[in-house]
Amino acid sequence: MAEALHALAGGVLPDPDAYRTARGEWLRRERRRRLVLTVLVAVVFALATLIGLWVLNQAPAEPGVIFSGNGAASADGPSLPRPPR
Repeated sequence: MAEALHALAGGVLPDPDAYRTARGEWLRRERRRRLVLTVLVAVVFALATLIGLWVLNQAPAEPGVIFSGNGAASADGPSLPRPPR
């Protein structure tokens, strides 16, 4: 049995361009993987930027509690204004 397998293996000749073909396919897959990863990173970055800008745009336009607009700190009254009832 081993002699038959040895004879069969001896008759198989490799394709002369097998290495070049395999390397070309590997390089194409590697380029495609890098391109997909680059596009994915760009899309995630763009989405994060857009979401951040949208969240910042949702901030109220009127002055908040911290910046009351009078420019002077007062230690006499309460630190936060009381909400209307």
